[in-house]
Amino acid sequence: MAGSNFVDYVKIFARSGHGGAGSCHFRREKFVAFGGPDGGDGGKGGSIILQGDRQYWTLIHLKYQRHQFAEDGEGGHGARSSGKDANDIIIPVPLGTVARRVIENEEDGTKTIEYVGEVTEHGEQLVLLKGGRGGLGNWHFKSATNQAPRYAQPGEEGDEGAFILELKVLADVGLVGFPNAGKSTLLSVVSAAKPKIANYAFTTLEPNLGIVEVRDHKSFVMADIPGIIEGAHEGKGLGTRFLRHIERNSVLLFMVPADSDDIAKDYEVLLGELTQYNPELLDKQRLLAVTKCDMLDDELIEQMKPLLPEGVPSVFISSVANMNITKLKDMLWEALQK
Repeated sequence: MAGSNFVDYVKIFARSGHGGAGSCHFRREKFVAFGGPDGGDGGKGGSIILQGDRQYWTLIHLKYQRHQFAEDGEGGHGARSSGKDANDIIIPVPLGTVARRVIENEEDGTKTIEYVGEVTEHGEQLVLLKGGRGGLGNWHFKSATNQAPRYAQPGEEGDEGAFILELKVLADVGLVGFPNAGKSTLLSVVSAAKPKIANYAFTTLEPNLGIVEVRDHKSFVMADIPGIIEGAHEGKGLGTRFLRHIERNSVLLFMVPADSDDIAKDYEVLLGELTQYNPELLDKQRLLAVTKCDMLDDELIEQMKPLLPEGVPSVFISSVANMNITKLKDMLWEALQK
């Protein structure tokens, strides 16, 4: 995977800013004999915030910026003048980014992973670390019994910690199949995406997204997920690295080539890999496309239909010959409406 620009997992260390200290100051002016307390408040420390940005498709920009430190708030001044708030650190991330915090137990050194939240919409913000509040100046503490308080609050401390950011590609339809099943070819035909296509396994080494247009100017997002092999959930082949992206797809389109020895068995193997990775994937709508059918005649297709898995809407297609591609898009659109 060296050299790939698609980064979907990164660990960062972040620190929010301390709040500025409140000021302990007394008013000193000519002709004012007893100037009272007038110390201003401290400024707020900067927070660390993730923000969804549809212009980003990967976390590669954080691969080389793993330390994110916000500045401290400014201290208060006299004349009730507040210190300046520090700027927040806004980190743009692609839609579908999940944040988890690494919590280390100081007693035994064990680490636990705590879910923080996820960013799924453009402009949506997720606060990883809140900046410390500024301290109150001494004028807040003036009272009938204490006319000259010599106390101001210190600023609240910021926070720091390690975070794991993980991207799960957001798409309406995810393509599921063994390497060389024709997923990239289909995506290149139904959308403007230009995935790498070749006649060998693991051509696709990173997810590709494309916008698929259907009738009446409607459209949906399709994701070409890198090929799965038997044992992927145990780390074989490309392993579980890309199985996480399938979790975010609304509809799964299974793709098995027409020259498969047993289409139903291949479908069950693919389904089994997904199930063993995450049983909840069984709840998603599934369709089956038998690919590379340009060499089949109608009679052979009719003979193959009884051999397909039961209960799964199926279609015979050829991306190269544009066979049943419109029918497939209509079926996917209908499934998405459910």
